[in-house]
Amino acid sequence: MLLLGSVDGRHLLQTLARAALRPHRRFHFYVLENNLEAVARHILIFSLALEDPEKMGLQERSEAFLEVWGNALLRPPVAAFVRAQADHLARLVTEPDRLAEQLPWLSLGALKFRERDALEAVFRFWAGGEKGPEAFPMSRLWDSRLRHYLGSRYDARQGVSDWDLHMKLHDRGARVIHIREFRRWRDTGVAFELRDCSAYHVPNRTLASGRLLIHRGERVAARGYWGDIATGPFLAFGIEADDERLLRTSNGQPIKTAGEITQHNVIELFRAVAAWGRPRAVQGHPREGPHEAGGTRESGAPGPESFTVHFLPLGSSQTLHHKSCYKGHFQLLYVACGMVHLLSPELGACVAPGGHLIVELARYLVDLRQEQLQGFTTRVRELAQAAGFVPQPGAGPSETFARFYKSEDFAPDCVDPAVKSGPPTLEVLALPHEANPPSEDLTQPLQGQTPPSEPFQLPS
Repeated sequence: MLLLGSVDGRHLLQTLARAALRPHRRFHFYVLENNLEAVARHILIFSLALEDPEKMGLQERSEAFLEVWGNALLRPPVAAFVRAQADHLARLVTEPDRLAEQLPWLSLGALKFRERDALEAVFRFWAGGEKGPEAFPMSRLWDSRLRHYLGSRYDARQGVSDWDLHMKLHDRGARVIHIREFRRWRDTGVAFELRDCSAYHVPNRTLASGRLLIHRGERVAARGYWGDIATGPFLAFGIEADDERLLRTSNGQPIKTAGEITQHNVIELFRAVAAWGRPRAVQGHPREGPHEAGGTRESGAPGPESFTVHFLPLGSSQTLHHKSCYKGHFQLLYVACGMVHLLSPELGACVAPGGHLIVELARYLVDLRQEQLQGFTTRVRELAQAAGFVPQPGAGPSETFARFYKSEDFAPDCVDPAVKSGPPTLEVLALPHEANPPSEDLTQPLQGQTPPSEPFQLPS
């Protein structure tokens, strides 16, 4: 399966967690992002999820995941883990043999050499090559970004938070998000406060990213924070649960907050994927090659050799179909809402006939009005049709994901040129105001964020 813009790997973890229903199946995930920081976060989060339980228990791993994934500030023990893990990964990414031995589930072979070098630099920055919080002053960057986003509304930011939560997120189905946790995240960037609030003071460097900005007529490389400051990370794991007791209400109010539901769901998720990280010696399986013929295993017990995450070169979405190994290769294509403009006939050619397409919609982008959301959904259908997909029969109506499948009789030459050619031009496909590049005071010179996650439903 091919994923565009999934960013943090939660969809892949959900898929693996429910893969017990297909114990003899081997999974190949191909991931394409638009920046190497997202690739590095994928690798870090997967290595955390698959950490040896004897080194890090389930509760500790779950809490570390929540902080790294959703908090702008970390506790010192979690920050120390990130530094150690990043230092280890920095040494591995440039040594293919050691990488294959220690992380058999990871494949960086498709990346260009300069991308591997840049990926190493990202891990080096996370590891603390530039010492001290001033190398990435997250609290100041967050506040500057918030001021830029709110403008004249900054002094009334609590009222703005209340409005966005009650009149937008709650109305769109995220009623379990409590006002206190939403305000705290909007003000400080700390979504999941698992300990005393004073414990969170180390900047989360994994949220940093680099951009080229124009300064006095020259292009300057700068590092800053350009992630989500409007919606929050609660939606991915915090508004749905298999255990209906977590969603009960009392006097019309949810008895559990989104943070509590998120903790429960992440613990269950990590418990389910724990088997994938067990060493081969424990499971009694011989080592398998990364592309073993047939893709099956003798035993039903999964292991890190039962799946592979392949990272593709940045910006390669429109050229993949030129390679025979990718053309008609994928059974499922996932496109995040921020990457919808890349959905094209060229990308559709990489999906096998009868394959599936899942597109993330913009339901929870608080800066979009209802008519813009509807326009976005309409444009997604047009782009999917142009790429050779038709609506999935039997799929119920959804405001979060649009589902299609690849028509077997699709002919690219028959596509309406008005739909087929060029990137999307509708206003609704433009980034919301909060995602626009910030002013120069939000960045640091270089010295060297959502819908709930769901497992991919594989065709039988």
